[in-house]
Amino acid sequence: MARPIWKGYITFGLVNIPVVLYPAEKKFDIQFKLVDSRDKSRIRYVRINENTGEEVPWDKVAKGYEFEDHNYLLVKEEDIKSIAGENTKTITIEHFAHKNELNYMDFDKPYYLVPDEKGEKGYVILREALKDTKTVGIAKVMIHTRQYLAALMPYENALVLNLMHYHKEMRKPSEFDLPSDNLKAYKISHKELEIAEQVIDSMTTKWKPEDYHDEFREALDHWIEDKIRHEKPGAASKMKEAGGRRKGNVINFVDLLRRSLNQTKKTKPTKLHHKTPHKHKTARKKS
Repeated sequence: MARPIWKGYITFGLVNIPVVLYPAEKKFDIQFKLVDSRDKSRIRYVRINENTGEEVPWDKVAKGYEFEDHNYLLVKEEDIKSIAGENTKTITIEHFAHKNELNYMDFDKPYYLVPDEKGEKGYVILREALKDTKTVGIAKVMIHTRQYLAALMPYENALVLNLMHYHKEMRKPSEFDLPSDNLKAYKISHKELEIAEQVIDSMTTKWKPEDYHDEFREALDHWIEDKIRHEKPGAASKMKEAGGRRKGNVINFVDLLRRSLNQTKKTKPTKLHHKTPHKHKTARKKS
């Protein structure tokens, strides 16, 4: 089981619910170590004082805020805790919002909240109330040395705390040179758009996250196993390509989309629903 990273209370109104915070993610990354290519010895980093050139022991390492060039204000853990006060131990719900008002771009990282001792009843009440009202709690929480904005939401039998980006942390689309929604400016025909929608409809299936896996990680695992056994990596260890790229510009989008549609029909997936293409089929019935 994952290790807890935080312990405290969910608070809203006069209610306090004791909870423990656990990471919702599981990491499967291959950890590469830095080694000397000549003899495969590990490379170690040392903490060097830039003035004396001597190594600094861990118990002398501190956090410093640079308020001027080469001038630092030392900030201790107890200073941070003193500034945060009781916020270091609380997930404070400031208000509730309808779940459809939140944008997926706001979310950053999910955590599971598990009820602590004698916290089950309050936990269940809050979970079920959020489900019934289709709302999420907008909260603030201190984790380590930072205060996060977060959305507290129900997920199956769990309450999940999804850390969010503050508004000022997100870049706006207007900062980028993006195409406008003026279709005429890009000479996009109704036929191109209509066939593109048919391709999307033909490829629409029920979302099953368990069907997706990290193909690169699997290929890398096979390659490493082959290398360790002194075998030459075969074709099976290569990452499956999503599709070949062609050089040059594709001009005939209608032809490309029709070929895509034909390809999806050959290997037709299980459909979530059937969406009758609009306009062009209706017109045929009338004629």
